[in-house]
Amino acid sequence: MKENQEYFDANKQLWNQRTAVHKDSSFYNLIGFKAGENVLTRIELNELTDVKGKTMLHLQCHFGMDSLNWSRLGADVTGVDLSDVAINEARQLNDDPSINSGRMNAKFICSNVYDLKEHLDEKFDIVFTSYGTIGWLPDLDKWAAIVSYYLKPGGTFYIAEFHP
Repeated sequence: MKENQEYFDANKQLWNQRTAVHKDSSFYNLIGFKAGENVLTRIELNELTDVKGKTMLHLQCHFGMDSLNWSRLGADVTGVDLSDVAINEARQLNDDPSINSGRMNAKFICSNVYDLKEHLDEKFDIVFTSYGTIGWLPDLDKWAAIVSYYLKPGGTFYIAEFHP
């Protein structure tokens, strides 16, 4: 997707700036997450009931809280995001011994979702994305092809979204 490079560079810059604000906002509840609270919604938890032992690819994971929450619940999670600031924050959370009692072990990749095949070559039981991810994508067909590429046969693609 080199033809959209200016767009992706601007988007990355925006999400780098937003990460600093989002991680400290009550909307994301990082304080509660660090204290052991579940930050996933009831919808997600009711629909993806048992992730223990399953592999999960979390596309556009932002700074990794949901990824790490799924990891706490037993999933083997790989999170991907365009923002290097967000991925660095996710890695710090994953490695923070004050909040990680050994239950979280996610892997994080900084990549434009469209370029992911250059960085990752595995299939997953679950491909997950949520809230505010698809509105930033210039080509949903190419994005859907990425989802399909990484999903194991018989696997689950899960999206929760609130943007129109």
